[in-house]
Amino acid sequence: MNHTPVEGFSKLTKQGKIDWLVNEYLEGNEEYQNILQQYWNENPDLQKLHDEFSENTISNFYMPYGIAPNFLIDGKLFALPMAVEESSVVAAASKAAKFWLDKGGFKTTIINNEKLGHTHFIFNVESHKLLHFFNFNLKKKLLEATEEITANMRKRGGGILDIKLVDKTSEMPNYYQLKASFDTVDSMGANFINSCLEQFGKTLKQEVAISEDFTQEEKSSLQIVMNILSNFTPDCLVRAEVSCKIEDLKDDSGISNEEFAWKFKQAVTIAEIEPFRATTHNKGIMNGVDAVVIATGNDFRATEACAHAYAARNGKYSSLTHCTTDNGIFRFWIDLPISVGVVGGLTNLHPLVKFSLALLGKPSAQELMSILAVSGLAQNFGALRSLVTTGIQKGHMKMHLLNILNQMGATEEEKQHFVTYFKDKTVSHHEVINEFNRLREK
Repeated sequence: MNHTPVEGFSKLTKQGKIDWLVNEYLEGNEEYQNILQQYWNENPDLQKLHDEFSENTISNFYMPYGIAPNFLIDGKLFALPMAVEESSVVAAASKAAKFWLDKGGFKTTIINNEKLGHTHFIFNVESHKLLHFFNFNLKKKLLEATEEITANMRKRGGGILDIKLVDKTSEMPNYYQLKASFDTVDSMGANFINSCLEQFGKTLKQEVAISEDFTQEEKSSLQIVMNILSNFTPDCLVRAEVSCKIEDLKDDSGISNEEFAWKFKQAVTIAEIEPFRATTHNKGIMNGVDAVVIATGNDFRATEACAHAYAARNGKYSSLTHCTTDNGIFRFWIDLPISVGVVGGLTNLHPLVKFSLALLGKPSAQELMSILAVSGLAQNFGALRSLVTTGIQKGHMKMHLLNILNQMGATEEEKQHFVTYFKDKTVSHHEVINEFNRLREK
């Protein structure tokens, strides 16, 4: 091995972890010590708070925190907080929000709010015997066994909505599930759901052991494999949409309203039928969604996994957004499955998360679902609008220009020169380098 394994890394102090990393992997270069330390917060209590969000922490990783204003959502005006490092995401969302501001804005509907979890188990028993046992004994016992766990959630209007026995033996020998649906109100509910499911596993084992419905051989075959929530929540669904008369689309790219509407619909249809395009199309949607998810302290990995699973729910990966242009009306919408919370986790701890939620008017979980769907729809509208008119590079590369110039060590004066130089040109990396070299040679 090229390096020595470490014992007890988690027990080292933060400085001890840094010293070991720098000496073992970075040739003792003190510059790397300085890089890590310059991102520490000057307030030791705030830094300690951040250190304790995760494990083996040695520094903070900054992301730009921007604001996309002018979002009219269900008659209320919002400024959306967006934590994202990709150029043009905030700009595209803001431009889309402004476009729809005088056209009624964005409308949203919560279609459902169910979250799911499963107890996965192996049981070598005839399916009809297990189904009878579930219907006439087990289901009631499962609900009784979790009453203490669900008490506070039930007081807030949530809890376990239903429990079903799912027979998966046609796909895997002796495989069954207890599939439970939950309403976790304003919390993400992961710990709540997993606690309920773990109790399901214990109760299932106990009830089978004392049941007279099964032989001793059948009882001994029962194996609880795992109890875990699912991040695929197709019934925790929100719709966001925009619509207006085609004659009111008014695009400033030089093409007619009718051509714009036609090309836009074709672009969406292509994403509906072509997985290669749908992947990039949906990635753009999640640019908008994830930026607000991160800013509000929610789990962007879960929202990503759920959205992409939903996009493939019919056996073929497809667009999350849809468009019609019937009877002279342009309509564009998204159905987004998304599970988020506004209490618990980072929402009560991270100062910027608390700021984000305050900025959004301290929304409920369902209101945040609506905001997130809108941010994804706006991002997708902005991207498609560019794609079918001027092309994606014109706007995106102008936003990326400063990144290129910073990499090249440009001065503030040189940056201003480039902003002017590319005012009426499409930015390309090659052209930036050529002009930079020409400028420096003067």
